[in-house]
Amino acid sequence: MAELPTVPRKDWVPPKPARVTRVRARLREVYGIPVVRPHGDAIAELVLTVLSQSTNDRNRDVAYLRLRDRFVSWDAVREAPVGEIEEAIRPGGISKVKSKRIKDILEAIGDPLDLTWLADATVADGQAYLCSLPGVGRKTAACVLLFSFDLRDVPVDTHVSRVGTRLGLLRPGAGFDELHDAMLALTPRGAEWELHVNLLRHGRRTCAAQRPRCGECALARMCPARLVVRADR
Repeated sequence: MAELPTVPRKDWVPPKPARVTRVRARLREVYGIPVVRPHGDAIAELVLTVLSQSTNDRNRDVAYLRLRDRFVSWDAVREAPVGEIEEAIRPGGISKVKSKRIKDILEAIGDPLDLTWLADATVADGQAYLCSLPGVGRKTAACVLLFSFDLRDVPVDTHVSRVGTRLGLLRPGAGFDELHDAMLALTPRGAEWELHVNLLRHGRRTCAAQRPRCGECALARMCPARLVVRADR
């Protein structure tokens, strides 16, 4: 399908708070309000996010559980040969790349192998530290800060990026650093978890990349991309 044309940054006008409120309210009507359950384990979240790349949630979870079953601790994972890590996480796909990345991240954290201090750090400091780890970008950092400690950051994955852009919340053509900054700026304080999860749900269930179900979409009337989809047919 055709997508919205890229808008130069100098010409982009961010959405007004009232528009964000309407989109949030409509998403709530369809998907409810997600329950916030920060789990406090930043290292587990880091590993989960690596395992989630280019696979589905089921395969990610199988790979994660196999990794935890095979090794008694994160220290044991760090000390293990890459080949043993690769074998454990094979069901998650791209295991050769992911196993090395996991080991590199754990080695970079060093001793003690603990990130609970992030709960008391500023979001900016947490982002900077996490993004200094091998292969960790803004999305992974946001997942760790939000899902581990309920800190104010919003992960922008492909679903959130696609849906947010089509709804006119994010600039078409923006890079991922800009998307994360923009998403955080437009998200009301306290709605970080809710808006991320509901945009992701909408991307998975209705607003697909190639065949969006615009005729069934509860947000179609407020979606600028709907006119582009019609013109493309």
